[in-house]
Amino acid sequence: MVTMTDDDAALRQRAWEVAASVVDPEIPVLSIADLGVLRDVVLDGDHVEVAITPTYSGCPAMNMIALEIEVALERAGFHHPKVRTVLSPAWTTDWMTEDGRRKLRAYGIAPPQAASSRRALFGAQAVACPQCGSDKTELLSEFGSTSCKALWRCKACREPFDYFKCH
Repeated sequence: MVTMTDDDAALRQRAWEVAASVVDPEIPVLSIADLGVLRDVVLDGDHVEVAITPTYSGCPAMNMIALEIEVALERAGFHHPKVRTVLSPAWTTDWMTEDGRRKLRAYGIAPPQAASSRRALFGAQAVACPQCGSDKTELLSEFGSTSCKALWRCKACREPFDYFKCH
């Protein structure tokens, strides 16, 4: 049985932190760790492999994310890193960190609701406005500024906003 040494664990942690620092090109306030896209970092000798899961099939940002991970790892001294896309299990908004949800809200995007939300139970959705906090909001379009967002409007402050769709 092969066990990881303290040096290996520290190196893996360093590789994880470097990969985790890569931001989503569509929502630059979020790192791929905030999104839950970063799934694993594996060391094999002096090689590092990073596993990522796209937020949805065909996400155009994934190629850029993979390239940015490779560049970040190369700059940090990891030679010839490999990025592997993992499709199963499928990504879910439940993988987003609480810090990521807070960052979305501060950026003006309503974060996704948890799977145990009212929507999951009754098919009804009440999305709080990220500007004023009101839950008096309405869906304008299932399609927002990117494929993973929907366009909503607040009835209280009258401001439009994106809502990060649940997956």
